[in-house]
Amino acid sequence: MDDLEIIESASDPAVRRILDVTKSSRANIKTTLIEDPEPLVQCLKAGVEFAEIYGIETQPPSGELMDLCRERNIPVRLFATSVVNQVFKGERKPKTFGIARVPRPSRFSDLARRGGDVIVLDGVKIVGNIGAITRSALALGASGIVLVDSDLTSVADRRLIRSSRGYIFSLPVVLATREETIDFVRREGVPMVVLDADGEVPLKSLGDNPDRLALLFGGEKGGASEMFEEAASASISIPMLTSTESLNVSVSVGIVLHERTGPNFAAHKADRR
Repeated sequence: MDDLEIIESASDPAVRRILDVTKSSRANIKTTLIEDPEPLVQCLKAGVEFAEIYGIETQPPSGELMDLCRERNIPVRLFATSVVNQVFKGERKPKTFGIARVPRPSRFSDLARRGGDVIVLDGVKIVGNIGAITRSALALGASGIVLVDSDLTSVADRRLIRSSRGYIFSLPVVLATREETIDFVRREGVPMVVLDADGEVPLKSLGDNPDRLALLFGGEKGGASEMFEEAASASISIPMLTSTESLNVSVSVGIVLHERTGPNFAAHKADRR
């Protein structure tokens, strides 16, 4: 392990930077705090730029993380335990963390350039669900996600970065209105299919459709909005016992995407050629 400098004073500029980026009142998010080894590694692999990465004197960063930092010339220092306790008062204290520059927001043009289905989340507000869906979308070949009425102002939200395990920057995640989303799918000629308890299209038939789709999921309580339901060309349902009221939205997305792995994996291979 490298002989890393230890930050032993709360007056170090790094302490001020971390305190600034963790303020909940920030309006314009240009930098963010990435916490824990796996999110840090995934963000680095996704090309996120870091000003500096930190460990704790009693637990330096992992060898993989150190190697990535060397490759990208990212400074690494350690915090003294006493300073970490001052910085993260009253909240969970990460053992590895870094200050990153927030990438530019994803746009619909980023989705248009990629193959694979588009996941549209309408009124899904629980950040843990959005994070889990992000991981499933990436693993199962979706081109990206559109968040509508999520209450998020940026995908660089610390909670979302944690719940996605850092994968939130590995595929386009667009914040948009319903009108903008409908305009995009119509412009691109992508049929919108809504998940509905009384859907008329069998779930198993999705895998036979080679076309790119926009898969629409509403919040667990309210479902999809009327505007989106009117714009959808078809509805599907997941077979389940009648005694089960509903599935968690992240579980529903995973089930539907699993049926779509054939077309989505084929689109992913085509993108890589």
